[in-house]
Parts: sequence; structure tokens; C-alpha cells
Amino acid sequence: MDPRDEIREFLSSRRAKITPQQAKLPAYGGNRRVAGLRREEVAMLAGVSVDYYTKLERGNFGSVSESVLHALAQALQLNEPEREHLFHLASNMATIKPGRRRTVSSVVRPAVQRVVDGLAEAPAFVRNNRRDLLAANDLGRALYSELYAQPAPDGTINTVRYLFLNRGAREFFRDWDQAAADIVANLRTEVGRDPHDQSLQELIGELCTQSREFATLWAAHDVRYHDTGSKALHHSMVGDLDLSFEVMDLPADSGQALIVYGAEPGSVTEERLRLLSIWAATHRQEHAEATQ
Repeated sequence: MDPRDEIREFLSSRRAKITPQQAKLPAYGGNRRVAGLRREEVAMLAGVSVDYYTKLERGNFGSVSESVLHALAQALQLNEPEREHLFHLASNMATIKPGRRRTVSSVVRPAVQRVVDGLAEAPAFVRNNRRDLLAANDLGRALYSELYAQPAPDGTINTVRYLFLNRGAREFFRDWDQAAADIVANLRTEVGRDPHDQSLQELIGELCTQSREFATLWAAHDVRYHDTGSKALHHSMVGDLDLSFEVMDLPADSGQALIVYGAEPGSVTEERLRLLSIWAATHRQEHAEATQ
């Protein structure tokens, strides 16, 4: 992924989403060749010359100032994730580049694993920036039992690969369209943070060639945070589950994050999680007896 292409496609895609009416500009004539804003309209709103904006949209950021980036974000009506993405893209093209992120580790530290295992009443996972599940507690493995039953040839459990390449995902994720859009937009933020991550680029390349839905969503250049929200799942053993989730970055482990799911107290989902916990404990005991 060439950072220049990322900048060009991101800016042009955001420009296409803003109509003159939304920007409070007069729509000159009824025969516009573009649905969104023209380059000269964005330049005017941002307070820069047309030539300079055109240069920026071609990926020639050089030593662009923060004030210009803020003006662009305002002109294009970027939300907070999009604004952050723009600044990450700009920093990757800066004349003096900041230090790159540390190599993302695929090893979960024992102290983190103990925390995950201690969350016995809630499904919990550790994942990396590729969305590989690196660790889970018993209830987490039970919740995502379909994913753990079908690992990749290298043994990894990857939620994005499952979502787009496994037919069962459309039943497991009850709102598959929303889940797909969210995870692709979130991967865009990861690319903006570190466009030099080879393993992440390889995953995206694989999915673009194997999934038309992924390729279409990727081409939209949407970016989104994914640090809190809800999941509507269907588990083959206990039925529908409506879960909340929280994502907490692990600062000591670059690229890793802890994900914890929860249910509304007294809800049907809370009761079904208890049933799933019993099922997981029984399954673990049967497995232990079989391996003795």
C-alpha cells in the first residue's frame, strides 16, 4: 500500500461524500460532473489555493502544517476517527518521519493471560492489530467455538478471515453487514497508524482477492473506532446473544488489546452466557479425561 495512494483515495472519497448543500455552498448549475465537492470548493473552504489542495490530494504532503490539516478536516466535515486517520497518513508522509511502532508481538505475556483467565463470568480475548485472537478464557473460546474449530493452516484464529471467508459467519453474526463494515473500517485505522506492517498488508491483500464484499468495503476508505459497542450473535448451543463489548489497548504490548464482552444484568443473554459457561466447563472436563 503506497501511502500516497492512501492519501489520494481517502481525500477524494471524503470529498465525494460532501454535497454543496452540506457544505453550505451554492450549487452552481444543475450539470455537475461530481456528486460531491469539487477540488476548488474544498480549497476555498480550507483556505488554501486550488493548486496546493490538488498537490495534497495527489499525496504530496511533504511538511504540511497541522493548521492546514485541521482546515482540511473541517472542510471535509471529518468525524474524529477520520480526522485521526488523516493525521496518521500525514505523519507517514512527513519529511522527518516519527519513529515507527514497535513490532507487534504475537505472544501474550503470562500476567495478561492471568487477567484474561480471571474474568471467569465474561468472555474475554486478547487480539492483535490483524484481529488474530491470541488468547481467550474458557467462556471466550466457548463463545467463539466455531472460529476455534476452524483455525488457519498456521493455527491462527482470525476474526476478519472468518467473517468474510466462512459461510457460517452470516448466521453467527446476526447483523453481518454492520459487523463487516465496522471491522473493515477499523482495519483502515490500523493501516493509517502503520502502513509498513507487512503482515497486516498481506491479510488485506488476501481478503481483497478472495472476498468481493471485503474488496468493496475496503475501496470505500471508511475509518471507524471499534473500542466499545454491541454484538448481536447467534450461538448454535444457546441461541441469540446481545452483548456489549469494551476494547482496552495494552500499552506494554504494542498492537495488542484486551476485549471483554458483557450482558445486561437480568437479561436473557446473561442467562444464556451462564448456560454457555456450563457447557464450556463440561467440554473442558471431557477433553481432559480423553487426553489422560
